[in-house]
Amino acid sequence: MAKPAGEWNQARIRVEGPHVEHWLNGEKIVDIVRRSPEWARAVAASKHADVEGFGMAREGHILLQDHGDAVGYRKLEIRRLFAD
Repeated sequence: MAKPAGEWNQARIRVEGPHVEHWLNGEKIVDIVRRSPEWARAVAASKHADVEGFGMAREGHILLQDHGDAVGYRKLEIRRLFAD
């Protein structure tokens, strides 16, 4: 569902408590619960498996990755959707 190089993709990530959804160009591509067995399997199978505590922080910085290719970002918005 990613668009070809040179076209903009639209992504939305929604986190509500431990529930995480990632949408790409209107299609849900991730629907997972943090700290669940499925989450642990996904982290263990990732390139970050050896990073202690990876994916466990409740808050912190946002990381944007480029995987070594040219990349551009525009109109990044971070919004709190509800009060804690």
